[in-house]
Amino acid sequence: MRAAPWDRPTAARHGAATPWHRPVRLSPSDLLRLGLIGIRTRRMRAALSALGISIGIATMIVVTGIPASSQRALNAELTALGTDRLQAIADAQSAEPGEPASFPPESVAMVARVGPVRAVTAVANTHTVVRRSDRIGELDMSGLTVLAARTNLLDVINAKIRSGRYLTAATVRFPTAVLGSVAAARLGYPDLRPGEPPPLLLIGDRWFSVIGILRTTPLTPDIDRSVLVGWEAARSQLGFDRRPTQLFIQADEAAIEDVDAVLPATISPQSPSMVLVSRPSDALAAKRSAEATFSGLFVGLAGLALLVGGIGVANTMVISVLERRREIGLRRALGANRGQIRGQFLTESIALSGLGGLTGITVGVLATLGYAAYENWPPVIPLNAVTGGLGGAVLIGVIAGVYPAVRASRLSPTAALATT
Repeated sequence: MRAAPWDRPTAARHGAATPWHRPVRLSPSDLLRLGLIGIRTRRMRAALSALGISIGIATMIVVTGIPASSQRALNAELTALGTDRLQAIADAQSAEPGEPASFPPESVAMVARVGPVRAVTAVANTHTVVRRSDRIGELDMSGLTVLAARTNLLDVINAKIRSGRYLTAATVRFPTAVLGSVAAARLGYPDLRPGEPPPLLLIGDRWFSVIGILRTTPLTPDIDRSVLVGWEAARSQLGFDRRPTQLFIQADEAAIEDVDAVLPATISPQSPSMVLVSRPSDALAAKRSAEATFSGLFVGLAGLALLVGGIGVANTMVISVLERRREIGLRRALGANRGQIRGQFLTESIALSGLGGLTGITVGVLATLGYAAYENWPPVIPLNAVTGGLGGAVLIGVIAGVYPAVRASRLSPTAALATT
């Protein structure tokens, strides 16, 4: 028997759907509250599931942030040391048999004529032995090199005096010596004390007074292992032939490649192949880059940790669906549709992964800042690593939650409520 028109609700008489037949839509806040139920009620399980994601993202930020901080510190160090330097060395393999490798005496003046060159200096291996005492045999060598040096060496290579003073126009003709940092340590002279007589060294068969000790020179490690004597003193005291074996050049940085190209023919026109030109700052940069070659390995490990974390989240969600079958059945019986069930469990998976991602970002940023402060580096936190880590965590949450959410939505109310 059909009901009379006046017995129907007003909205039905006007053709509108009745309120109790209209599908209910969950607001984002309601959906989030539902998704957090499983995390709040099973906190330890949720924390352990998110741990893998946290470790992976923290590792990713650390292995990108620390090398970036190191690179910025390296750039600042190279800028301070000077990226506008070149070094030319005489190649012993290209020299005539039985003759030491060296450049023509006029090579310094020829290089100084090159337009972009601002300064040039030279050192030369005197091929003599240095000893602290005449009681030490000549065969007991310290492994140090005695170099004849010019007075402008420190300015060109950007070196500093640690103790004492460097060679000057007044001392360059006398038997005086300046020690590199490594040479000073090997000879047992850590510092020179003002007011005390200068220590003496036996170079060849001549005594030299030590008047200065240099600081470490990162771009020219050969200088650290050398004993420097004056150019004229090396000629008069050690029989030096005034032929340089190394040249240090300072040039306009914008034209450094052009200067590099013309140096061999300029230094030794008859034997350009003897001249080996290098950029000291490139060697230091390559060394630091080699120290960071394992970053790719750690990024791979971070990805593996994320994969393991995603599997852990998926496993947690599957177990959560099995344990909450009665809850699912009750919600379905009260009118929740499949989409709402899928949304609840998918939200829970995303929230679980997102919390792990935020924790990992926090740990990674703090670890990077702490290590940079310990090394006295400028801290750098790559923005792409932070955003990529958080986005990766959310993506893992979506992937890990799809199957459990679909499985939960397919449970029928009767079968779910009948679960014991």
